[in-house]
Amino acid sequence: MTLTRRRRTFIAAALLLTAVVIAGALLLFKPWLLFVDVRVDDEIPDAAPPAAAAPATSSPSTPEAGPPAAEPTVSPAAPGAGPTPTDLPAPAPAGPVALSGGSFISHEHRTTGSARIIEQPDGTRVLALEDLETTTGPDVHVWLSAADVVEGRDGWYTAGSAEHVDLGMLKGNQGNQLYSIPDDLDLTRYKAVDLWCVQFSVSFGAAQLNPF
Repeated sequence: MTLTRRRRTFIAAALLLTAVVIAGALLLFKPWLLFVDVRVDDEIPDAAPPAAAAPATSSPSTPEAGPPAAEPTVSPAAPGAGPTPTDLPAPAPAGPVALSGGSFISHEHRTTGSARIIEQPDGTRVLALEDLETTTGPDVHVWLSAADVVEGRDGWYTAGSAEHVDLGMLKGNQGNQLYSIPDDLDLTRYKAVDLWCVQFSVSFGAAQLNPF
């Protein structure tokens, strides 16, 4: 084999290897996702904070002035009698209740919008992402995280080292979205929402969940 033929073979092998590396990098990083928007339009429940959502109670009318009334005689409840008014449970709110929420801050990618945890009248809870704007990325999930939100580059990786609950893949990078929360989950342990890129272990953006 002449020197020229060897050189051609080497160049061809190098070009093939370069093409394989570029193809692998494209499949791994998926840069085209930066230019793709996916909008979601879930119907967000109209939820009020707990105080506003509590059913109204009528206040007793003030009796007209007059001679003091004799105190009624209260007889002990008979065995097997039904519960007294003070034993009855408080009435359930008439509609959905917003338990906590906060606004998103940007981490690795610019992220805006807000997050709220909403409790339905039947006791089920959902996480609502509202007016979300972020970047489409590979394998981005919605996490409830036990870590507080930290601004700046230091906050990019905070959620990865804390306890978290994965609510599923992000439905889209724009719009309004709902995610079901497990019924037995203790929400007092989870302080934030993170849009977490599992593939690269980094947060796109996060929102601190403050009680209403």
